[in-house]
Amino acid sequence: MIVVLTGANNFLLRKQLREQVNAFVDEHGDLALERLDGETVDFNRVHEALSSVPFLSSKKMVILSDASSNKALTEHIDELLASADETTDFIIVESKLDKRSVYYKSLKKQKNYQEYVEPDDYSLVKWLNEEAKARGGDLSTADARSIVDRVGSNQQLLSNELEKLILYRPKIDSEVISLLIEPSPRSTVFDMLEAAFNGRTKRALELYGEQRQLRKDPQAMIALIAWQIHILALIKVAGQRSPGEIAKEGRVNPFVVNKSISIAKRLSTQQIKDLIHETLLLDIALKSQPIDADSALKNLLLKISKIEITA
Repeated sequence: MIVVLTGANNFLLRKQLREQVNAFVDEHGDLALERLDGETVDFNRVHEALSSVPFLSSKKMVILSDASSNKALTEHIDELLASADETTDFIIVESKLDKRSVYYKSLKKQKNYQEYVEPDDYSLVKWLNEEAKARGGDLSTADARSIVDRVGSNQQLLSNELEKLILYRPKIDSEVISLLIEPSPRSTVFDMLEAAFNGRTKRALELYGEQRQLRKDPQAMIALIAWQIHILALIKVAGQRSPGEIAKEGRVNPFVVNKSISIAKRLSTQQIKDLIHETLLLDIALKSQPIDADSALKNLLLKISKIEITA
């Protein structure tokens, strides 16, 4: 059996891998399991592992991880797939695949090709509700959304934070969320820009100050601001495409698109172009001139807060 596990949702991918490995080891023992690092292993080693018969077991499992950068393997993937003995379960794990490559096309043909995509915000909130209940916790939909807003769309991080919250107090509410979960820098930058776009200059500057107190580097913050403006541009040029289509074509998380779409719709194309230009000039200045980074970033926020956008 040949199984391909791939996709940006590392949490679900690793969960599926663990389940398959645990089921196999329970039946055949861990001596029948072989893991190979696809980045460093050579072709002959993989070929031997796949074609040789199991030792002291009726079956064996070979796991090959992250081989996409290894040309010795990817250019001969069809030969490797064909060499797998019928007594061998061959699992290929790839977190990211170039869908233009021959390697991807060969893997996509496999019957057990499984791609785990990043979920949208609705799916994440629903999953958090169900996961909290399964772990003995009590979490409302509103508080689940608050957790996603603070942490982001990484399911592994969300799972870790949920475990922390339940250990502290099974009944999860806004108070314990604020106490135990620090908003991610990306989430905070979005809130900061949202405040600026809505003309709430004081709040935008307060959020900036909070990040600086947490020793967040101005250069890192301008990178996050640029990333957020890039998302706004993607949404603007997408026309009538759905958030899911925008996320897929732009290769960004659906959660990020859904969170940004209301702002993008209220800005004109020229306003976004001007923002890109202003941010670019600031980034260049921060890297090439001895300017006060804090004053420069605050000035950018002030300019954003003065942009006239439709309601």
